[in-house]
Amino acid sequence: MAWLRLPYECLVYYGGLLLFGAMCLVWSVVALPLGLLLPKRAGVRLGRSVIAFGFRAYLLFLEFSGIVTCDLGALDGLGDQSPLIVAPNHPSLIDVVLIVSRLRNAVCIIKATLWNQLMFSGSARLAGYIRNFSQSRLIVDATQEIGQGGQLLVFPEGTRTADGMLRPFKGGFALIAKRARAPVQTVFIEINHPFLCKGCSLLKKPQFPLVFRVRLGKRFLPPDEVRPYVSQLEQYCRDQLGRDGAGVQQ
Repeated sequence: MAWLRLPYECLVYYGGLLLFGAMCLVWSVVALPLGLLLPKRAGVRLGRSVIAFGFRAYLLFLEFSGIVTCDLGALDGLGDQSPLIVAPNHPSLIDVVLIVSRLRNAVCIIKATLWNQLMFSGSARLAGYIRNFSQSRLIVDATQEIGQGGQLLVFPEGTRTADGMLRPFKGGFALIAKRARAPVQTVFIEINHPFLCKGCSLLKKPQFPLVFRVRLGKRFLPPDEVRPYVSQLEQYCRDQLGRDGAGVQQ
């Protein structure tokens, strides 16, 4: 039956993309009026829980199909721990789905360009996600969300890894940790293929099976000084992933 492998993988992969897009769109449309009707905190809890459930269901679908294997159990112990900043490396576009699928109270930072798109706007607003349109405002909003018990998901590199190289860390996450007095939990995402990495097209079918593995690293206490804290955390992550590695097997 080897001749069926390629059409089967194409069916599951591209069908899965359509399924994921439809899930995001439908929930976003439903979430728009809910954001106006529900009390804010109740809406936030519902919004985050539904997104986590939807992401987890999508990953289970991919696992059941046999084209993906996910080892995400390390994240389960973080669910009830807050305040907390969760700081993973960022090898792939699917990283947010992997992390949020296990953290029902995750607070994501969403690009300003996506904030008003119908596919994401309703769900992001209901979940109380943070719009990234101003660095100063982002820090204020993130500090407030952590103070209310949220778990902030932030990628210290600021963007996805390029060419399998860990990018220099930005200082925003450390400034938020300092102001919120929240520890930073390092998380390492490892994948066996440069799937949806910087420069990889969403429409290009990867080599299957894909293997996603997440492991927890050291938890850093809130900083007193931002710059040495960023340097220390970046060096630790480089040591854990290999000097120039970023969690991707080429």
